[in-house]
Amino acid sequence: MNKQYDVIVVGSGAAGSFAAMGLTEQGLEVLLLEAGRAITADDFPTNLSGPKEKGVQLWARIRASFTGQPLQSRVALYAQQMRHLFVKDSDHPYTTDKDAPFLWIRGKQLGGRLHTFGRVLLRWSDGDFKAASRDGYGEDWPISYADLEPYYARAEETLGVRGCSEGIASIPDGKFAGPSKLTAAERDFKLATESHWPGRKATSWRYMPPNIRRVPVPILKAQETGKLTVRSDAVARRILTDPATGRATGAEFVDRETKQVHTVHAGAVMVCASAIESVRLLFNSAGGKHPEGLGNNSGNLGRYFMDQVPCIIMGTVPGRKGWEADDTVPADPFYGVGGGVYIPRWENVTAQTNSEFLRGYGYQGTVGRLFSPADKAAKFGIMGFGEMLPDADNRITLNPSRKDAWGVPIPHIRCKMGENDLKVLRAQSRAIYEMAENAGLATEFVGNALGLEEHGRGVFPDADIFSRTIVRMNFAKSMAMGAAIHESGGARMGTDPATSVLNAHNQVWDAPNVFVTDASSFMTGGTSGTTLTIMALTLRACRKVAEELTKGQA
Repeated sequence: MNKQYDVIVVGSGAAGSFAAMGLTEQGLEVLLLEAGRAITADDFPTNLSGPKEKGVQLWARIRASFTGQPLQSRVALYAQQMRHLFVKDSDHPYTTDKDAPFLWIRGKQLGGRLHTFGRVLLRWSDGDFKAASRDGYGEDWPISYADLEPYYARAEETLGVRGCSEGIASIPDGKFAGPSKLTAAERDFKLATESHWPGRKATSWRYMPPNIRRVPVPILKAQETGKLTVRSDAVARRILTDPATGRATGAEFVDRETKQVHTVHAGAVMVCASAIESVRLLFNSAGGKHPEGLGNNSGNLGRYFMDQVPCIIMGTVPGRKGWEADDTVPADPFYGVGGGVYIPRWENVTAQTNSEFLRGYGYQGTVGRLFSPADKAAKFGIMGFGEMLPDADNRITLNPSRKDAWGVPIPHIRCKMGENDLKVLRAQSRAIYEMAENAGLATEFVGNALGLEEHGRGVFPDADIFSRTIVRMNFAKSMAMGAAIHESGGARMGTDPATSVLNAHNQVWDAPNVFVTDASSFMTGGTSGTTLTIMALTLRACRKVAEELTKGQA
């Protein structure tokens, strides 16, 4: 590892993969460090039983909870055939406060959580970026939708995102490769909802089709340039800095298997390891001009950590049996079929329309798509995502007394709902139940971190009594903060180095040749998924990295 690179990229998921593409396409030599293993075709075996949805797999989850994945098995999209794409919890410990449990869902392989997320990719609007101007809480982002629009389009084009343009204010239309669709049951739900509440909309998912080549598309494009070196099993431990200037000079990493320590050098470093891991790395890079952590001269590193507040509702669709497959794109032999219904945020978007709480919530799910035997009622499942307000006391720190197997202090996570967050959670749980009832759906349960509310036949009525008991006992824990898997903040952007970690181009104020472009850079948590905004921020920052390196300033 003696080569001098232009840029070192840490992480290969949503941010890191697009960093590799965005930098190499501008002629830069890039080293991509991935803490997890490389992936092979064996990670994605063909499902000979057919590309079907897998249902809730209660027994698979229970087995996993006793064999190393008690936290990972609680994720909404967990399935037995995907188990190896989630970490073993005992190998990757972290701590939380007793009054604020947090579910940290992770994947350690090339591509990270791109192999396990729902593939829904939604743009954010100025309703998100400029929310503080509307309701007076906190600060606006230092950028607007117009700043990200061309990069949203580039990311969508790269991934072949499917969707339908509908002019919804809270989720701007994208540059779609083709339409997505709703099932017949979802169309019924849309009609019933929009007829009863004209201000509420339901649309089909805007999502990327499965990538049959498995390695993230942006990494494949970067490899085609001949400018990318990928180093898997490389656990980044520290960003190295010049003791006199404070600027980054490279990185130190540990081989995941041999534990051998390596040092690599570059003109700039892009940190793309995911919100918690990136903050952890910055803290562990303390030294020289950064005695309390790289980027922490203001004392704000790790602060304002967030996730979206989650709820879930499930039940059946009276009058419909079995399940309806989505033929928008060919079914994937490993993942099965995709698609679903999305209900975007309708309150407090361009004006404060509900005085009960600040910000709002949206929903993502399926109606008539979850696997059900042909002679059984079709099922529905919808998850709610509410915006959590940024709070300086919600933060990532390092646990001073525990290190992982590679010598890095483990993170301590505090992410506790405040009064407004609880109001949003209660409102979003109530609203989705009302919409389900209005559409004639038969709700079986609706719940969140505050508890489980059963209706009709109750929670998972077709499961055995033991499984149902386990679900009831663990439901609140399974819906704790982190269950939304949209964590953000901790290295927030801003306009003032005294109150933020990064500037408007995702540069660390205290070390301008270090860029952080994953969701740790977010100032607010939003209600839509974070992934497409991560990708757009990364592509925008890549332009700045190349510009700075060209001028010799990065």
